[in-house]
Amino acid sequence: MGDLGFWALAQEDPDHLALVAPDGTELSAGELLGRANQVVHALRGFDLKPGDVVATVLPNCAEMFEVYLAALQAGWYLVPINHHLVASEIAYILSDSGAKVFIGHERFADACVDAADEAEIPGTACLAVGEIIGFNSYARLRNVQPTTLPEGRTVGDVMNYTSGTTGNPKGVHRALSGATPEEAALGLGGILFLFGINPQDDNVHIVGSPLYHTAVLRFAGASIHFGHTLVVMDKWLPEEMLRLIERYKVTTSHMVPTQFNRLLALPEDVRIRYDLSSLRHMIHAAAPCPIDVKHKMIEWWGPVIDEYYAASEGGGTVVNTEEWLAKPGTVGKAWPISEIAIFDDEGNQVTEPGVIGTVYMSMQTGDFEYHKDDDKTKENRIGKFFTVGDVGLIDEDGYLFLRDRKIDMIISGGANIYPAEIENVLFMHPGVADVAVFGIPNDDWGEEVKTVVEPADGFEASPELAADILAFCADKLARFKTPKSIDFTDEMPRDPNGKLYKRKLRDPYWEGREKI
Repeated sequence: MGDLGFWALAQEDPDHLALVAPDGTELSAGELLGRANQVVHALRGFDLKPGDVVATVLPNCAEMFEVYLAALQAGWYLVPINHHLVASEIAYILSDSGAKVFIGHERFADACVDAADEAEIPGTACLAVGEIIGFNSYARLRNVQPTTLPEGRTVGDVMNYTSGTTGNPKGVHRALSGATPEEAALGLGGILFLFGINPQDDNVHIVGSPLYHTAVLRFAGASIHFGHTLVVMDKWLPEEMLRLIERYKVTTSHMVPTQFNRLLALPEDVRIRYDLSSLRHMIHAAAPCPIDVKHKMIEWWGPVIDEYYAASEGGGTVVNTEEWLAKPGTVGKAWPISEIAIFDDEGNQVTEPGVIGTVYMSMQTGDFEYHKDDDKTKENRIGKFFTVGDVGLIDEDGYLFLRDRKIDMIISGGANIYPAEIENVLFMHPGVADVAVFGIPNDDWGEEVKTVVEPADGFEASPELAADILAFCADKLARFKTPKSIDFTDEMPRDPNGKLYKRKLRDPYWEGREKI
């Protein structure tokens, strides 16, 4: 395949099976390329130019890959938005990104309509997969276009939005290279080389997690560019995944530890019912994986479980099964194109092995910035290194071990949840004088959102107040961010300068539990 990627494969071998949609529809490479070409022709009708933004609120579906491949050959930024967000959260991303075209799915019609109105996206630039009142039909607009390869093709990029401790998500923005899609194709799939996965072999990649997640789309996209077949699930179900693995002889996937828990919970007779011998590289990340859970998965699936540690911003580590078994709990060594370092609280790099500090990373493949936020871009950097706030150590052999979570961040089912955003909403409730949000153990999801409230004068701690606060959150926070429960305290543990000692609130919930 050389460096030509999907676009060349689709023309040279148009009958290659490229995509199995959630409803079982099979699309050949030629068909998928034709649809992506139609999307480019259609969206150019909105005067989109290289560097412009197309935003989506879509489930896992074939249309997501059509738009992805269109953006990547038309020089646009694709902004995939979490479809669990409420309208105001979607509107913020639409406005902040400067989206010129917004594509929503009828499943999320109400949120899409309200978000488009709030962000003042013109109705003509709003497209619906399915039917949404006031939106144009994506399919009708696409289907009247030619399937021919567009002219003036230049590679685009995905700009994912990642939350921060300020509560406002920021786009991870990289400058476009100006290369042709063919010139960029090998790089678009290059992350797979880290795991020993090669172009245009017989690999089949199953997508079981939402494509709005940075890594899920990145690994699925890399598989497309390497000429692999994608099998896409809309809703992840453990036994259904096993069935699809057997049916399509799946070799690779990108997973999170919550999915491992659900698979291990299947009855033994179900687990042994399916032939999983095709598996080669079942890659996981997004949240720490308990050591015993990973041991059990290796015992079941064999030495096919790879792990990595990274961030939307870039950089990271990788570890295969053999290495992990020799050093249980490690998240691996630095990628060949990345560096990992530990810095102390004074900003000095720690060179001695085994010393705990803040984990920093760097990439040699180009820098990033947070879209329209120079201060945030600068504040997490030391020279060429940046951090996402994790704490850990590097051992004498260069393996990274994480020793704490990102500062205050909650990881629930592989999703990053930032308490500051939730606290900002809760502070608006008249019954809340002070509030703290943090993660507590959840056997299935890893963590769940817990809130402690200091009631305002005139309000009494009670189940009724808790219920009223939760109801207040309903249209302001996505469900996965909404607290699962509320406790009350007479006074928050703050120092004279106002600093909240959140660990004093959180630690009792973790007694007897290993907080990875």
